[in-house]
Amino acid sequence: MRMSLNKKIIEVCNQKIATKGDNVGLSFYAFFANKNDDPELLMEAAEWWIRTHKLDHFEKAVKIKAMVEREMA
Repeated sequence: MRMSLNKKIIEVCNQKIATKGDNVGLSFYAFFANKNDDPELLMEAAEWWIRTHKLDHFEKAVKIKAMVEREMA
């Protein structure tokens, strides 16, 4: 995944965790505005979420954040 998407995922996860706690779940749609203005980026996130990692529709934000951070290391 491109670095800008990695950073966006971590940012959104941090926001969700800060406001709703460690148990908060999210889908890959959480990283995008309601308006689909960047379909390539959306598909990149979907590919990572669904094809690469075979994640459920909703996953814990702490899990997604940790996965992205490991991949960035």
